[in-house]
Amino acid sequence: MATLKDIEVAAAINILTAFAFFVAFAILRLQPINDRVYFPKWYLKGLRSSPLNSGAFVGRFVNLDFRSYIRFLNWMPAALQMPEPELIDHAGLDSAVYLRIYLVGLKIFVPITFLAFAIMVPVNWTNVTLEHSNLTYSDIDKLSISNIPIGSHRFWTHLVMAYVFTFWTCYVLKKEYEIVASMRLHFLASEHRRPDQFTVIVRNVPPDPDESVDELVEHFFLVNHPEHYLTYQVVYNANRLSNLVKEKKKLQNWLDFYQLKYSRNQSMRPSSKTGFLGLCGERVDAIDFYTSKIENLSEEIASEREKIISSPKSIMPAAFVSFKTRWGAAVCAQTQQSRNPTIWLTEWAPEPRDVYWDNLANPYVSLTIRKLIVAVAFFFLTFFFMIPIAFVQSLANIEGIEKAVPFLKPIIETIPKTIGVSIPMKATFFITYIMVDGWAGVAGEILRLKPLIIYHLKNFLLVKTEKDREEAMDPGTLGFNTGEPQIQLYFLLGLVYAVVTPILLPFIIVFFGLAYVVYRHQIINVYNQEYESAAAFWPDVHGRIIVALVVSQLLLMGLLSTKEAAQSTPLLLALPVLTIWFHIFCKGRYEPAFVRYPLQEAMMKDTLERAREPNLNMKGFLQNAYMHPVFKEGDDSESDVASGDGNQEPELVPTKRQSRRNTPLPSKHSGSVSSLPEVQEHAQLL
Repeated sequence: MATLKDIEVAAAINILTAFAFFVAFAILRLQPINDRVYFPKWYLKGLRSSPLNSGAFVGRFVNLDFRSYIRFLNWMPAALQMPEPELIDHAGLDSAVYLRIYLVGLKIFVPITFLAFAIMVPVNWTNVTLEHSNLTYSDIDKLSISNIPIGSHRFWTHLVMAYVFTFWTCYVLKKEYEIVASMRLHFLASEHRRPDQFTVIVRNVPPDPDESVDELVEHFFLVNHPEHYLTYQVVYNANRLSNLVKEKKKLQNWLDFYQLKYSRNQSMRPSSKTGFLGLCGERVDAIDFYTSKIENLSEEIASEREKIISSPKSIMPAAFVSFKTRWGAAVCAQTQQSRNPTIWLTEWAPEPRDVYWDNLANPYVSLTIRKLIVAVAFFFLTFFFMIPIAFVQSLANIEGIEKAVPFLKPIIETIPKTIGVSIPMKATFFITYIMVDGWAGVAGEILRLKPLIIYHLKNFLLVKTEKDREEAMDPGTLGFNTGEPQIQLYFLLGLVYAVVTPILLPFIIVFFGLAYVVYRHQIINVYNQEYESAAAFWPDVHGRIIVALVVSQLLLMGLLSTKEAAQSTPLLLALPVLTIWFHIFCKGRYEPAFVRYPLQEAMMKDTLERAREPNLNMKGFLQNAYMHPVFKEGDDSESDVASGDGNQEPELVPTKRQSRRNTPLPSKHSGSVSSLPEVQEHAQLL
């Protein structure tokens, strides 16, 4: 069992470690040679120039201004100075809202900590339960619920505080949901024009024996959205081509390396072995070898690209469809397109940078089957896992064991008491974990040791021009997939131990405060966000905090049941019910702003844009926005990819079906126009 002295030693070690990281960062970031490592975002924006190009020779690499070292912690207040609206304009709404998760942690836990230390700690401390027990404990454990005797009326305090903490948490979550929803709508209304605002992704395009997918897509949307449809881009299965392009880039990097090596020492041409990883095989001229491989691969890429473009089998039953207005895209994305709800499925297209092209090649049916397989596997895994659990539980049933082995009855009856006392005392482990992962870990994030080493290795080995130096920068990005779950763990720990062992709360607060400052600095100076979702992730953040809150309530009920608090425990049953009801309320009240785009907002934005830019070439803006990146590698490949014509208005697409009905607009193939009754009849056939 960790003692108070152990906690103090661990705190001292982690505080010193974090401080050492901050000092190292403060020194390294001042050196001109590291400027691109610690301020890459400003270089990418074109607002910062390299200090290596001016000044004395030594001063280009080492900062000789010793006064700057005295203010080594001035980056902290500087990180807090940028107002939130300016931060949104600088880094995007996703980054600003991500920081608000840390603020939510502070808003929740700072008042809870004051209440817990003012009320809970005295109630727990003024008992002698642990002193009269046979358990090993520390002074910290005397501050927990473990120090309350079994059946004590003092548990009413914990019950009341559980309600207070729950209501306060829900209040903060509601206010924050309201704020973020408002920020999202304002951001969508004021942000610059983006392709995803006008585009939907269409899946499950039904097969047709007489028309190809691209003809079918254009035909369908000209008929059903004649006033707003603009252009389309079909989805190709270009995974093999993508792999070839990636392989070519790897080979090109090796060729650049050997050419650079030769340019520095032209007395001898570099050589390489042709076998595995260059460790075995025939030794050949490295430049000629990689040049030849790249030429062969380029021919293979050209052949594969032509094969994809010319083969209808390469076109997937999906497409990106763009509209003339946001209003038209919103109507299409948020409505059912066919009387058959399983075909022509539409949803908002992600931002082009956020498209995972490899997955688009998977048929929609295949994705559905995969989800089903995972769900079935999860069910059977859970079901069969319950069998050994049920067996163990049958052995662990106290009454059953007492009947089977009566002589163990005295021992079995210390068990619930031990559990009720020991669980809260595990807080010391999590305190240590928070200090290591939350304090020292966050401080290590700002040091950027790995990007620093990689940058200088690239700079020494590969950089030949200023462009090469820019490409050697690795600004990184906010890791939503790893960072957000870590934050949720701290919410869970704080909510679980707020009533049980309040001493953990100050450590949680330090984490949220420190992380807020560090990541705000990184967002301003370092990270270059890959895409922008306009805070679409917030409903998930809200839901996970609600889950943590419910888990804390259930654990408290179980804990009080072992403490024989028979009168107070049943009253906790209302808390999970009220919390779930609150979540349902928030889901219905605020979540629509994150999954649907109000038509009123779309129309307003379209009207303002038409007034400001009456001659805007929207089709030219959207034409190639969702073209697969591998088709942009070639010089002339873009003109051959199946998409809407970038120089013409939407025209008639003559159907090849037996009905021979046409759309009401002139066809780029035939130029004919059908009568209105024929159009209506054809629309009914669709």
